[in-house]
Amino acid sequence: MDALGIEAFLAIIQTRSLTKAAELLHLSQSTVSYRLQGLERELGATLIERRKGVPTISLTPFGESFVSLAERWKLLKREIALLQSTGPQVRLTIGAADSLNVYVLPPLYQIFSQQCPSVRLQICTQHTMESYESMERKEIDVAFVKMERVTPGIVVEPFYVDEMVVVRRRGEERTPADIVSPLELDDRHQIYFNWGPSYQMWHDRWWDANSPSCLQVDVAALIFSLMWDARQWAIVPRSIAKACAQKDVFVVQRLSDPPPPRVCYQLTPKTPDPVKASAIDRLNQFVRLIYHEAKFR
Repeated sequence: MDALGIEAFLAIIQTRSLTKAAELLHLSQSTVSYRLQGLERELGATLIERRKGVPTISLTPFGESFVSLAERWKLLKREIALLQSTGPQVRLTIGAADSLNVYVLPPLYQIFSQQCPSVRLQICTQHTMESYESMERKEIDVAFVKMERVTPGIVVEPFYVDEMVVVRRRGEERTPADIVSPLELDDRHQIYFNWGPSYQMWHDRWWDANSPSCLQVDVAALIFSLMWDARQWAIVPRSIAKACAQKDVFVVQRLSDPPPPRVCYQLTPKTPDPVKASAIDRLNQFVRLIYHEAKFR
């Protein structure tokens, strides 16, 4: 494909004028016209309508259809140039739950990107079941999820254990060292988030399951925006409390009878793509380095 001709064609489309296209490319108008004609000969079709006395150009039907192909060709050329300048790259696609992507996994992504520049990370935010399905279809290479499920062809291993803590507005009588009994917490002032079946079972032991809390949310970060009263409280994973609970506004406390910790799992294929196996092994090394302490505490 005539690279110079496509460049001239796209410049004409961008400026809607042969004269302005020549200025954009720092060429003479005759050179731009010559390159366009060469592209048209190669394609065997006219791309631009030539009408004397008309300052702006218009496309032929073939030209209209060719625009998207020319733009895709330009992007492909750019990717080829990047490959030539940086060498071969492996793309590693990771699927992860939103709360893990935001509050738990950034240190992993940072160190991996710094230490493995030849691997391009593609990070997808997915629901847990969507990650399982994507891995079965081989659309992702690794996943981090909030639920364990036995699935043929997938290795499921815990990588992070997140303690559940209570968050409240800071007060003179409240310190992080305090151990709070669930009996001290009034359900009428709860900001409730459903952390899963095991959490719900624990929750229903302490508070009436048929008595809805004052506020229910489906985005964890909302908890901290909606907690304006000293009587309000919420139970969240420590990773989220650490990221969102401003120390001068909130106090994070442990519970005397806490809910089960939130166990997070890593999914990897039993038989990984040979091209990506080395990158996955490297990622696993960083997972162990960063999350080993949290996993076994």
